[in-house]
Amino acid sequence: MENWLTKRAQLSPDHLAVQYQETKLTFAQMNDQVQHIATQLAQIAQNEERIAVITSNQLQGYLMILAVQQLGKTIVLINRRLSAREIDFQLKDAGIQVVVQDNDFHLTLSVNKQVSFAEVLAIPVTELINPVADFDLNKVTSIMYTSGTTGNPKGVMQTFGNHFYSAIGSALNLGIMTEDVWLAVVPIFHISGLSIMMRSLIYGMGVRLFEKFDVHAINKTLLSGEVTTISVVPMMLTQLLSDLPAGTRYHKNFRTMLLGGGPTDLTTLQRATAAGIEVVQSYGMTETASQVIALDAANAQRKIGSAGKPLFPVSVRIAHQDENRHGRIQIKSPTLAVGYLNQPEKYANTFENGWFDTGDMGWLDDEGFLYIDGREGDMISSGGENVFPDEIESIFAKLDAIKQIAVVGVPDEKWGAVPVAFVTFTDGKSLSRQELRNFGRDMLAHYKVPAHFYNASELPRTASGKVQRHKLPHLIAESSEIK
Repeated sequence: MENWLTKRAQLSPDHLAVQYQETKLTFAQMNDQVQHIATQLAQIAQNEERIAVITSNQLQGYLMILAVQQLGKTIVLINRRLSAREIDFQLKDAGIQVVVQDNDFHLTLSVNKQVSFAEVLAIPVTELINPVADFDLNKVTSIMYTSGTTGNPKGVMQTFGNHFYSAIGSALNLGIMTEDVWLAVVPIFHISGLSIMMRSLIYGMGVRLFEKFDVHAINKTLLSGEVTTISVVPMMLTQLLSDLPAGTRYHKNFRTMLLGGGPTDLTTLQRATAAGIEVVQSYGMTETASQVIALDAANAQRKIGSAGKPLFPVSVRIAHQDENRHGRIQIKSPTLAVGYLNQPEKYANTFENGWFDTGDMGWLDDEGFLYIDGREGDMISSGGENVFPDEIESIFAKLDAIKQIAVVGVPDEKWGAVPVAFVTFTDGKSLSRQELRNFGRDMLAHYKVPAHFYNASELPRTASGKVQRHKLPHLIAESSEIK
């Protein structure tokens, strides 16, 4: 397949490619800048198979990622929030000798060359290199490390084909309009952000890049009609709705809010509908190059709590079902990564008869809608009963007084393990332990009601906004219990 960037520059030279703050680039302009940067990069990394990029959501980082691709080299995307020790593990695992990093990144890493964007852009250029002519769909173009809950993270190897079919599946789900502009505030070093970049090249779609989640600035943009789509996690959706003045509706140009990172509740969906927001809930992971399951807005309220149905290129099944038809979620998809770097056996072990085991548990209803119980590793075995934190969180999130809640299992002498909850209350509101437990007992089996509730000013989250559940038990010692 022809090089996506050069092809897009030919097809849509004057169409908006990316906007960051006040800077706008058409595809022709972006292509010119990327080829210039690729020429500069080649002078410091010509012999490297892989180049690591450390960046926040900023224009130079966006262009740098595309420049590595133009050299025919694999991009290793690093979460800049990690410690030097964590990053060094990933760099060593990927055999990285050259790191290019944003100008505000100051950790010293164990590599031969650690070069800032400013240093790359200062390299003199006499004659531009020739970019790679074709993108081989079987070639690994990106590697990103999963945040493992136990052991070291795994380097997920994503091919051009993975990204292409992910873009096609998304297009068949959401549709493509000629004037689409996708607001990207999710990290571009994460699959949710990188997939927007790849869709932009494939669709000819503009991207409005935001460095951080500024709820006021993003709402202003959504109200202006300048963007049509945004990717969010539940926390972002809740904050955007809370920031909207009563009775305000988003601009008619705004089409879709793609929600990942977990389902939302009926109250939030109804508030979104009132604001003119079509919420498309989705399910995916790094290994699937973004979403593979989606719940369209037409069924969102009827199928509350569901992740939806598999996208067109994707098949899903529930393996090892119990008497209630709950079991392991397994998929087949052309978006599936081709392996874990340096760990072929571990990747092979995630398959069963050709089906990829996601590690998540769930069930399909009679209409084929997928419901996710939670990750197998998050499951709490309490007195012989299986308890999933996601279910508990979704129930308690219905309380207006609760701003955010996260549940985890902790050891218990009598039951083996019990759920406990970390709660942040909405400003000016609070509930007692007894009120929380009474609500839980009305809505859940008694063994699912958290044994303890703790005040939490902030929850540990990944760069993409998901709660890092494995870190919650460590907060108990420093958190006050709700009385």
